Amino acid sequence: MYVLTLLLLAFSLFALRAPAQESSSTSNSAISPAGTLSQALAAACSQSQTDFALYLTARNKQSFTRMTPAARIALMKRFVLLSDPGKPSISLNPSGRPTVHCETPIGAADIQIGGADQQDNIALLPVELRDAIDPANSEAVRVNMGMVRENGQWRLLSIGLVLLDLPSLEVEWNSEQIAANESATLESLKLVTQAIETYRRTYTHLPESLDKLGPPSATPTGKAPAKSSQDAAGLLDADLAAGKKDGYTFRYVILGASSLGAVAQYEVAASPAPYGEAGRRSFFRDASGTFHAADHRGAVGTSTDPKAE
Repeated sequence: MYVLTLLLLAFSLFALRAPAQESSSTSNSAISPAGTLSQALAAACSQSQTDFALYLTARNKQSFTRMTPAARIALMKRFVLLSDPGKPSISLNPSGRPTVHCETPIGAADIQIGGADQQDNIALLPVELRDAIDPANSEAVRVNMGMVRENGQWRLLSIGLVLLDLPSLEVEWNSEQIAANESATLESLKLVTQAIETYRRTYTHLPESLDKLGPPSATPTGKAPAKSSQDAAGLLDADLAAGKKDGYTFRYVILGASSLGAVAQYEVAASPAPYGEAGRRSFFRDASGTFHAADHRGAVGTSTDPKAE
């Protein structure tokens, strides 16, 4: 009850109080805070930004739509503590309380929602998140999640005692996610360069395009894997070979008339598209092998830009 009182106080300070009356809707979100929370956690499991936004207050939803895609995904990950998107399913235990099962390629989690401690338009629900293959629950994570009724519909309010106040976090989260994505893109650009040099050493000339560095075509089940070749060297994943990854577009240009031998030169660039969502800086690797970075508002970088750090 003390925790619920604190939530009520914080709730009033943020001026989020919703009207007491319920709408005539018969959806889970109108009937039960646990039903809404299970649907929200299922959306977080699948990393569906559109579905997850349905369970945010109007104030938070506006900020959520302005956040970068990376920041929105990072927020959803915090609700299920899983890095990869998964396939969710919801079941009820004998007490009628929902469990969200989230199956991902690298593991699975079960999220059990307990009974709600409800007072007026606020409900506090105990949640236990555990590894689906850990029957002893030795590493289970337990937290209380808060829900608020807004216009008759239950919406996410808090994780523990931390209010979900996206307007105050929006700029900070965007900046953090952009910085992280820019760092990852610079590493991807270096990976592209390494793949080009490996291709050159193997085939004694530069690849004509990035798609020559991609994986070989898939083969039918039961047959031997396709071998790498000059047209599918298997040096980059499909996204990088297609020239697009993590919100950046990659550009590869051979300089001069020849692509033969170690003396042939090239440039590689990565530019944010659209600008400002995945990143702000454009990255450029010049013919001498130096990496540069600068904010060109989405345009391709140049060799005169500062060295990338």
